[in-house]
Amino acid sequence: MTDASHVVTATEGGLARLRLNRPQALHALTQPMCVAMHEALTACAAEDAIHAVLLDHMGERGFCAGGDIAMLARSGAGDGREARAFFATEYRLNTAIHRFPKPYIAVMDGITMGGGVGISVHGGLRIATERTRFAMPETGIGLFPDVGGGWFLPRLPGQIGIWLALTGARLNGADCLEAGIATHFVPSARLEEMKAALLEGSGHITDQAGAAAIIAPFCADPGPSSLRAHRGAIAEAFVGETVEGIIETLRQAGTPFAQSCLESLAGKSPQTLKVALRQIRAGARLACFEEVMAMEYRIACRVVQRHDFLEGVRAVIVDKDGAPKWHPAALEQVDAALLDGIFAPLPPEEEWRS
Repeated sequence: MTDASHVVTATEGGLARLRLNRPQALHALTQPMCVAMHEALTACAAEDAIHAVLLDHMGERGFCAGGDIAMLARSGAGDGREARAFFATEYRLNTAIHRFPKPYIAVMDGITMGGGVGISVHGGLRIATERTRFAMPETGIGLFPDVGGGWFLPRLPGQIGIWLALTGARLNGADCLEAGIATHFVPSARLEEMKAALLEGSGHITDQAGAAAIIAPFCADPGPSSLRAHRGAIAEAFVGETVEGIIETLRQAGTPFAQSCLESLAGKSPQTLKVALRQIRAGARLACFEEVMAMEYRIACRVVQRHDFLEGVRAVIVDKDGAPKWHPAALEQVDAALLDGIFAPLPPEEEWRS
């Protein structure tokens, strides 16, 4: 199977369907897949006969596990050129989704992580199911929560975005609805009915509310969200301006939930924890999505060639020993100069542009 067939596009009535078709890799995104999706969205935006776009995946395995991490690591160990090209293309796709002028419906059925988050959360209609497993796990491999994480994470309520970014916590469908990540919850058994209804009614969709009205009859109560019970603790602990301050607040809390957060943070790259917190706090202050993506591109170009990303991929994905040796090894060793270098503007000709 070629990269060209990893995104299946079709138009039925007034609905354009984009279907991820790389099941052997849990539909992880490659650069050609991002190009294909971006080209399809550009065409759909210009075509009056297309009233909405539906993004889902083929087969039973996941929605999208992220980007092509193996390629990024290979490139990062070399000159980084292929990795930079991928980030530039992926971020243009994220921006096209954010800007898309028609209803964009993403079905987050199954694993939705990393790059899979970037092709779903920036759309207006986001459907979770009982099989949804949502996470931004990048701090565990020395990367950072990119694909527009600097935009949507700080805009989640009650510091949930900071908690997700730093700990890599996983959410189920009920949690995604609670956090505002999902706009609807549809049981997986009813997805095909819902999609058929969207196809049938697509010619009459004129706006997002019209698409949402078609989805509504298939929605159900997801049941209790475990996140709900911890929202107060998250809001209190993760409001801190430094990672060290967040950790100290968690230590003082002394609750089982706080302890679980501390255990998660203890295994993460100190460099990446500080990069992620600075990224998200900065993103909260930026009024333009494209500014966030330009910031993330600067970070990505540098982080992908740094020790912690290459070591994180080795420990978690290649050797799977789960014992990365981070450098710097401690939070106090990640100083402002190191962070300033990662966030610094690139030469003008190398900056990201949409």
